[in-house]
Amino acid sequence: MSWFQRFSFSAYIAVEVLIFVGAFVRTTGSGLGCPDWPFCYGCWIPPTSAEEIDFSRLDIEKFRLKAVALGRDPAEITPQKLKEEFNVVATWIEYFNRLISLPVGLSVLSLWIASFGQWKSRRPVLFLCSTLAVLLVGINAWLGARVVLSGLKPGIITLHMALAMLLQCLLVYICWKSFPRPWALKWKHGVSSALVNVAWLLFGLVVVEGVMGSQVRELTDELARTHTGHSRVEWIHELESSWVYLIHRSFSWFILLSGIAFFWLAGRKLKERGWLEIFIFGIVLSQMCLGVILANVGILPVAQILHVGLSSLLVSGLFLWLLGGVKMKRSTVELESL
Repeated sequence: MSWFQRFSFSAYIAVEVLIFVGAFVRTTGSGLGCPDWPFCYGCWIPPTSAEEIDFSRLDIEKFRLKAVALGRDPAEITPQKLKEEFNVVATWIEYFNRLISLPVGLSVLSLWIASFGQWKSRRPVLFLCSTLAVLLVGINAWLGARVVLSGLKPGIITLHMALAMLLQCLLVYICWKSFPRPWALKWKHGVSSALVNVAWLLFGLVVVEGVMGSQVRELTDELARTHTGHSRVEWIHELESSWVYLIHRSFSWFILLSGIAFFWLAGRKLKERGWLEIFIFGIVLSQMCLGVILANVGILPVAQILHVGLSSLLVSGLFLWLLGGVKMKRSTVELESL
């Protein structure tokens, strides 16, 4: 494996870890643990107690604007109120999330610098994709700041997650394309359009489900703020009044059926089911089980974190599979045209 490939793989792992950590932050309600940005309560290093904070130096007006975004009365935001609401656990969880974002920026920047060598090797697509990856990281960093400064405003969080998924797919492509002979599927009797089409259908359904899932997460974030002290089991009845949640819950059955069709066709059309087909189908089944738990047992934090993290892995796995399928399909077309 070349240095460029190591950089691309490291960047992908860093993004994946950040997605899991971000899910943990949202599930624990720590998104505003550090309510200002880029500082945390006016400090570079978060305080461990309210006594360490000099509230007279904080920009109270920014905190009040954020209170409005959260539906609170800005008049109640005072230094004394902020001191009473200080939560050291939430503060350090959010700060840890910010620290985890640093390896993402550094690894993608290293990848971009290394991509200059790919330009010289007449592989400009890798340089262009690496440049796009840097831009995506910059945009998402800016959106991350907007998430904090807007008081976790709905819509921004969904866009933040969607761009992270796009960055993942881009890094998967860079890593795949960087090999002298990119990986391709091994078919029994030529490319199966039926299997490729089912894979595209499954990929599209997973992406749509992910977007709706992020909107459902915004609903659960709101319930966490308005139903403090209530059992998470009660949240299910509240969520069932939302059409987004109902569609999201029912949509999972289409994904399961598409996943079964994909796994079955892979066994018939490929020389053998590889680790990637098993990996994809295994995540589809795991997501279905987690969905059943969330819909019937309760909005459990661990299930939420796994549900978000595994969805990102599923998107990456399907995208890699499609790259292998498209490469083989293009090769077949080129041979037939000769």
